[in-house]
Amino acid sequence: MKKLTYFIHDGKGNYEPFYEYTIPQVGLDEFYARQLCTYFIVKGSQYELISNEMDGDEEILVLEDRGRNHSVLDEKNYRGLGIHVEFRRYQERENYKLLTAVPCSTHLDVIRYLLKDVTEIPGFGQMAVTSTEIDEDRGVYVVYVKNLDEPNME
Repeated sequence: MKKLTYFIHDGKGNYEPFYEYTIPQVGLDEFYARQLCTYFIVKGSQYELISNEMDGDEEILVLEDRGRNHSVLDEKNYRGLGIHVEFRRYQERENYKLLTAVPCSTHLDVIRYLLKDVTEIPGFGQMAVTSTEIDEDRGVYVVYVKNLDEPNME
């Protein structure tokens, strides 16, 4: 594994290379963490992961453009502050409310959160994971959660 490439699928069978990382740029643990994220936020746009593939030494993530990423008031930029995971929940009156942010020593620590269907959030207990993202613009991983007894939102 030497290269991680994001491709955009246009819905018409075309795939355009979009973003690329190599092992010298990021570590192997970050390669894996990125592959576990449902969404990729970059340059103010939101992309959804639709396929995770391999081709020889290349890791390929195929994305679909979901349009403009909408910010919320309590967003913080973590660039230069180390690796962090934010935990946010969606409630109708509280749009993606920040519950807490957890600093992580390595991307392996992040992977532990990204792999879970149910995660333990400091100060809030166990919650169900609904989706995950890497927000390239803010330099943070985000885990979206709901209460264990809440129905799925459609």
